[in-house]
Amino acid sequence: MNITDVKIRRIMSEGRLRAVVSVTLDDMLAVHDIKVVQGDERLFVAMPSRKDENGVFRDIVHPISPSSRKLFEETILDAYERQLAVMEAEAAEEAEEAVTE
Repeated sequence: MNITDVKIRRIMSEGRLRAVVSVTLDDMLAVHDIKVVQGDERLFVAMPSRKDENGVFRDIVHPISPSSRKLFEETILDAYERQLAVMEAEAAEEAEEAVTE
């Protein structure tokens, strides 16, 4: 299995939810509504889930092995950090342009 694309759908700055992500596997299967969440000590990836009849959230899609979970998390968090860097660079560029005008 190869993660062939990661799309950062939305980035948030308020609350613990930081981003909503979609991942494409082998250019054949898309998984939407993966969340990047700020935990107490670090960012983590939460897979798509829904609430069952007992009010417990259950993952709809999830990695089976620890190695596949690590691959998902590292790939998604890397894409998230790259997107933040791009946004910061664009904001700095806009601020610099505003000062020079």
